Amino acid sequence: MTSPTPPQAYVSPALGWLLAVPALLGALITLVLPTAQTIWLSFQSGGVLRESSYVGTANYGELLGGADFWRALGFTFSLTVIPLLVAVVVGPLLALALDRAGTWTRRAGRIVFSLAVVAFSPVAVAGAWLRGAMPHASGLVTLAEGLREPATAPGTFRLIVAAATFGVVCALAVIAFLPALRGGTPGPATLVVAVLVALAVVAVGLQTFSLGLVLTRGGPQRATETLAGLQYDYAFRLAEFGPGASVAALTGVILGVLGIVATVVAVAARLRITLTPRTTSQHETATPHPTTASYGPGTDPSGAGTPAPYGPGTDPSGGGSPAPYGPGAPHPYGPGAQLPDKSGVPVTPSAPAVGMTVVGVVALVLVAGVAFVLTWPWMDGVLASPATPAGTVSAQVNTWIPAVVGAVVSVGVAYLAALGIGGLRPLGRASEWLLLLFAPWLFVGPGPLAVANWQNVHNLGLIDTFPALIPPLLVSVPALLVLTLLCRGLAERAGGDFFGGVLLPSLPMAGILAGAVALVNAHDLLWPMLVVQKPALFTAPVAQVNQLASYTATAPDVGAATPLAVVAVALAALVAAQLLYLDRLAIRTNGSHVRTPPA
Repeated sequence: MTSPTPPQAYVSPALGWLLAVPALLGALITLVLPTAQTIWLSFQSGGVLRESSYVGTANYGELLGGADFWRALGFTFSLTVIPLLVAVVVGPLLALALDRAGTWTRRAGRIVFSLAVVAFSPVAVAGAWLRGAMPHASGLVTLAEGLREPATAPGTFRLIVAAATFGVVCALAVIAFLPALRGGTPGPATLVVAVLVALAVVAVGLQTFSLGLVLTRGGPQRATETLAGLQYDYAFRLAEFGPGASVAALTGVILGVLGIVATVVAVAARLRITLTPRTTSQHETATPHPTTASYGPGTDPSGAGTPAPYGPGTDPSGGGSPAPYGPGAPHPYGPGAQLPDKSGVPVTPSAPAVGMTVVGVVALVLVAGVAFVLTWPWMDGVLASPATPAGTVSAQVNTWIPAVVGAVVSVGVAYLAALGIGGLRPLGRASEWLLLLFAPWLFVGPGPLAVANWQNVHNLGLIDTFPALIPPLLVSVPALLVLTLLCRGLAERAGGDFFGGVLLPSLPMAGILAGAVALVNAHDLLWPMLVVQKPALFTAPVAQVNQLASYTATAPDVGAATPLAVVAVALAALVAAQLLYLDRLAIRTNGSHVRTPPA
């Protein structure tokens, strides 16, 4: 006799609206209003040094009628070509090789590429490449000598960007594609993820600022000027907010379109993220143990999430004969047992073929070797870094405390909204379409809103204060999208258990995303450079740029932005997250089912 199913606490879908309110208010305050303010400023002339006046569309006419904007737009787009190929060609092929190679190869790949994520700092990388222009430089870093001439600078700049970002792009692509390959029918999920990754790479590339400012400052003769650099020159070097806001608005339009397209693709494909059951190893693979946490009521033990034709006390083949599948009864699947698929036919996971393991190992060694060679200028620079103010305790405090605070707030607010939209689903099947309210800012970084946000901080009298270093963003839209898709996938299998089936399993992902956003905030150069001028408030990237501009050191302080203690803590956290949580993620689209993953 089986025990009855424990009653699940009912959580009203109406609570979903309440949980989404902080994100809606945060988006209104820190996204919608600054966007409207940027558009209004684009119709003005003047700025800090002289009074503003309304000039209509004159700024846009001058900008679109001249050569500077189009040259910057074309060059910025060109910077995304090689990283885009790496992301959508090398990334998925490497992910496929690791996925098919078995447990230890896949986990080794996750660990190796974790280092590329936590150690990447655009300012530090660019500073390392500048060492190639110094006397007695040798090796790959001497490529930087081509930045001196207008004819060779654009091509050299593209190659340096491609080399500097190769490792981190590969790492992030593998993190994105591995769950898609574990979604049961990986083709559709992989295609959707490829579209999202491609859009993200283009959007991030369009906002390139740190590399351009450090390497060339847009020169020589504006040959390497990016859109973000052009905006910075107009708004902050020339103190002309109108033209600067015009560049920001046009950049924002492009990013807004990319964000809307990405959101529509994800929602229309019914993309969702879920967790595969914990596994135990058997011949390089594993047999999941069905548990009530993994399979909600009315679902089959294969984890497909579809209604099963058998209830408590019947066998999974549908024959109606008694079987110990009732609530509270022990499951017959122990280590080494066969697992029925959704048709009821027992399936025994097989070990990966030796050939696939060899292919996976070779692919990992090859890509990691290329990443190592391309990253050597940074590693060599870290070993030769002198002691400078960029590496002091005060610089690290200025860097990491505001970065962490901003990440906790923006991801925390996004997480509440994700629980409401994806977990409680206030609009039923159409709930994910609420993400369209945030979609235009999915890929928008600090740059396009920098003019408006600087003006607001200036009006509040916060320039040159520690609070000004906190990123002016109350909701992380990328985190909102990812967490909503995860909460949706978990809710489908939770069987009404919101707390145990959605909230608790999604908490680790919220923590992982908060850590990722903190890393991005800490390595940002534009915002802290705009709001602080006192050396005592410099962040590590700002102090590095200040050092490079003053030429007071014999070599750039490459290691200041990635101190060993921070790298060690971040690497340990990311490796643990990769092995214990991210390795269990599976991405599905409409009609796909989670397959039995390797351990």
